[in-house]
Amino acid sequence: MKTNLITPEGYRQLQQEHDQLWFEKRPEVTKIVTWAASLGDRSENADYTFNKRLLRQIDRRVRYLRKRLPELKIVYPHPDQEGKVFFGALVEIENDDGDILTFQIVGPDEIYDQKEVVSIDAPMARALLGKAVDDDVIVRTPEGKKTWYINSISYRT
Repeated sequence: MKTNLITPEGYRQLQQEHDQLWFEKRPEVTKIVTWAASLGDRSENADYTFNKRLLRQIDRRVRYLRKRLPELKIVYPHPDQEGKVFFGALVEIENDDGDILTFQIVGPDEIYDQKEVVSIDAPMARALLGKAVDDDVIVRTPEGKKTWYINSISYRT
């Protein structure tokens, strides 16, 4: 089951996606489907077939967003979190090979089409929770256990 946590920015993005699909994209596609349907034979009408499929995809996503948005709990950064890794933290970590990763721990609804984010449900995020700068963290991966060191922790305000 997915975690229902989301950052304020992530919630805004999902709300904007819903509004863009419902108020802009769907009316445009509906006009095209109506126009294409008026041409007659729909079985070989590529405009009708393609846009009807697109309309179903839009409707599916809008239904999902309308169901999901009320379930989400927006988590705002709190001053008590400073110095420790919690939901919404921007974290820089480093391993023994000198590899450095920088990412924000976010909800599972925020990871798509974004780089430098890790879902709160991921093993990396779970291992980091509650840790502080200079702590070492062991993360279980498919290749085995890996050790990472926390270089910095910050929160967007």
